This record gives sequence, structure tokens and C-alpha cells, in this order.
Amino acid sequence: MNLTPATEDIATLKEALVSAEKRSELLKSELVLVRTERDMLKEQLNKFKRDLFAAKSEASATHQKDMFFNEAENLGATAQPGVEETADEADAIDVPAHSRKMRGRKPIDPALPRQVVRHELPENERVCPHDGTVLVEIGIETSEQLDIIPQQVQAIRHERVKYACPCCEGIVRLAPKPEQVIPKGLFSEGLLAWVIASKYCDGLPLYRQAVLLARFGGLDISRNTLAASVVRVGAAVQPVINLLRDHLLASALIYGDETVVQVLKEKGKAAQSKSYMWAQMTQASGPDGTGPPIRLFAYSPSRSTQAAQLLYAGIREGSALMTDGYEPYNAIAVTHHLVHLGCWAHCRRYVFDALQALPKSSRTPDQLAAKLMALIGLLYKAESQATEQKLDATAIKALRQEHSVPVLAQIHALLVAHLHTVMPGSLLGKALHYMSSQWSKLCTFVQDGTYGIDNNACENSIRPFVVGRKNWLFSDTVAGANASANLYSLLETCKANGVNAYQYLRTLLIALPKAKTADDYEALLPWNIALSKN
Repeated sequence: MNLTPATEDIATLKEALVSAEKRSELLKSELVLVRTERDMLKEQLNKFKRDLFAAKSEASATHQKDMFFNEAENLGATAQPGVEETADEADAIDVPAHSRKMRGRKPIDPALPRQVVRHELPENERVCPHDGTVLVEIGIETSEQLDIIPQQVQAIRHERVKYACPCCEGIVRLAPKPEQVIPKGLFSEGLLAWVIASKYCDGLPLYRQAVLLARFGGLDISRNTLAASVVRVGAAVQPVINLLRDHLLASALIYGDETVVQVLKEKGKAAQSKSYMWAQMTQASGPDGTGPPIRLFAYSPSRSTQAAQLLYAGIREGSALMTDGYEPYNAIAVTHHLVHLGCWAHCRRYVFDALQALPKSSRTPDQLAAKLMALIGLLYKAESQATEQKLDATAIKALRQEHSVPVLAQIHALLVAHLHTVMPGSLLGKALHYMSSQWSKLCTFVQDGTYGIDNNACENSIRPFVVGRKNWLFSDTVAGANASANLYSLLETCKANGVNAYQYLRTLLIALPKAKTADDYEALLPWNIALSKN
């Protein structure tokens, strides 16, 4: 059929309109996409700025004095239905009785050695100006100052006496020299302990220690010599580390985490690549929830499930494992039939980042991130109450069942309602999806009063390693990384048990060469050893 020119124009116009509508829809879709990407990039930029310049603490959001997030709940809990407060009643407050700490300077530790400096009047001033009588001593007024004796370097000269028979020339005996942790080593046990404690407790790199030794004693000792000695000591203490691991794996609750470390000379890896230091810890090392706490570090070139399986091989079945959401820990829990606990601190951190990414005008109590932060704060409020009241495990479980379980239900309701309404790539979306993937583990802590609510204890145990890493930066070899792991394990376990790390290490290095049996090594654990005070 032939179309008239007018009809052809109308058809062309319709096609143009349809095409324009399609382009318009496409442009609208692209605009929505661009705005979404812009908002997410702004969110990421704000997070990077906060990471660089803002305070890292989350306390401002969860422990504010006014707690605006749950202001209505607080007021509603205290009000009585049908009763209206008068102005006088509203202004009246009860101030609980409290004790106030003494102000001023604290007394100096009485265990410190004292040097007495006696100040007396000159003899010509010990005369009474009225009658010339000689003044007599009637008492002493004392005050104390702290003083320090700079570290001194000395040489220990070992003299081995020879004995011979005066009647014949066939008998000559030489007094033996005590075994040393480094045979024929240049450094004494005391100096080795000082070097190791300075590096791993104080974060003092070996090159700075070499400078200090030169200043104290005029010694020209290279850091390579110091490093070689530290590595040999780290290898020598391996039997004690093995015993600590046996105690840890037999515990009822183990905390796990990991952090990065750089090893320059590692086979098959570039010097700039990442390796890992795995941390394991217990609050109590016994299967019944009692016993001394343990801190263990282990070096691994990877962060794989296989590496984790090696570290947790031999763990007692039925124990509890507290970790973050890293996937290899799930395999550990399944393989060994463990109770797997999730970390609420990680959840709170993700939600906190999402809340802080919002403009200040949008951070209102009815905002989703604000609601979640308020509810998580209630979980921690119950934990603080348990700590303040020093409740036992049974009472903690009862407290959680009463207060924490209803809060978990509220959090879960919000999670289900908003999980698929928030962009997965946004900070809040990431927080919700993390919470959803970990939910069963996050709720397990209410089932037992011995379980923790988060993995903060393990993260805190890693902090000394991270502080040290900022100073010494890297390990030169794999042997050095393994030595660092062993020595950090010993010294952090000492700290957890209230044992002086330097004195323990010095005593250990003297006794270690004499240990032959498992019982001998058991006696060298931080909570068993008798420390030398010299």
C-alpha cells in the first residue's frame, strides 16, 4: 500500500518519538547509575578522610552521656503510666554516695632500693640564739625523689680452674663451664634478655640498640650480630612454645586473628609481598575455663585455610572459637566440631563507618545505622554491667538471656527488613550483609556465660606486634620471622600473667640448656618458673 507524504511524515514522527522516549529512559537510567556511583564514591572518600584524620574510637557513638539514640526508651522506662511529673519532681535528682580518690603524688614503690642522703646543719648553726645551748636532734623530716642509674655494660670473665695430680702427670681436670643457650656466644643471658625485651616489649629496633650499647660501654657491635643472636634464641625456645601450644589447644575458648608482616628474603615471593602473623590467645588455658592465659604468635607465608589448619591441628573438639568473618575459620570450626563465635566489634565497626559517612544533618535517631548502633550499644551495656558487678558465668548467661536476647531480636528484625533495600556496595550494605552472613555466630555468645561478645581481646594482644612493626618494619628472613613469633609469644604471655618479661627471659635463658625432659620444660613456663632477681 502506498502511503501519502502526510502519512509517511506521521510514521516518521512516531518513530522519532519512540526513539526519543527510549533515549530519555536510557539517559534517566544512566543518570541514576551515575548518581549512585557518585554517592558511593563520596562515601568512600569520607571514610578515607576519617581514617586519616578522625579519631579511631567508636566510643563517641556508643557511649555518649546523653545517648540520644535511645533517649525515648530511657525516658519511657523511668516514667510511670498515667502519672505526670511536676516541675519540682522533674528537677529533683538523687546523687548516689561515692568515694573520691586521694589527689596528689603517689608514694614511691617501697620495694625500690633506697639511697639515704642525710642533710644536717653546720655545727656553727646548731646553737640556740637565746642561751647558747647546743641543739639536739629531735626527729627527721623525709621526702623522696626518683633517681635512675644509667645502664652499665660489663664483661664477665669466665675462669675455668685446672686441677692436676702433684704425684703424676696423667691426671688433669678442668672445671666445666655452664651450658649456654648460644654455645660460645658473645652475649650473656642478661644482655640477650635486654636486647630481646627492648625489641619486642619496647619496639626498639636493633640498630638503635647498637647505638645505645656504644653509648653505654663504647662497644662497636653491629646489628647483624644482634640479629643473629636473637634468631638463635628464638629457635632455642621452641620446646617451650610447643608446650604453650598444647595448653592453648586444650582450652575451652580460643580467640584467633591475623595481621600482615613483611619478610624480605622468602623463597618464591617478592620482598614487597605480604606474609602473615597469626595470633591465638586464651583468657584461661584449662578445658574447664580456668588456668593461666596464653598468647601465641605463628608466622606463615600465606593466609590460606591450609595454614590455619596447621595452627589448629589438635584442638580439643567441642571447644569454642572466637574469630572475625574470615572464611578459613569456618573450615576450622567444621573440621574440629567447634562452637564458632562471631565478633560484634566488627559489626559495630562496619555500622559505625556507615553512620559516620552520612552528612551530620542526616545522623538522626530514626536513621537505620543509628538504630543499629543504639541496639549494639545495649548489648555492650549488658556486658559492662556484668563486668562492673563481677558476675560469674551462670549470672552472665542469665543477664544475657534477660537483656541481650530481646535486643538481638530487634536487630534481626531490622536486618531482615532492610537487607535487600540497601545498595550492597555501600558501607551500610556491606555492614548488613556482613551481619547477615555471621548472624548465627553472632547470637551464640548468649548461650554460655564464658563466651565473649567480641574478638577485641585478641586484637589487643596483636597491638604490641603492630607497634613494634612500625619501628623495625620487616623481618629479613623466614628464620627471623619465626623467631619473632616465638619471642612475642613468650613475652606477651608473661604480660598476660603479670610476670616481669625481662626477668623471665633472663631466668629462662639460664635454665633452658639444662632442660632435658617434658617436665623440665613445663617448669620453665611463665607461670611456673621461679624468677631470678639478679
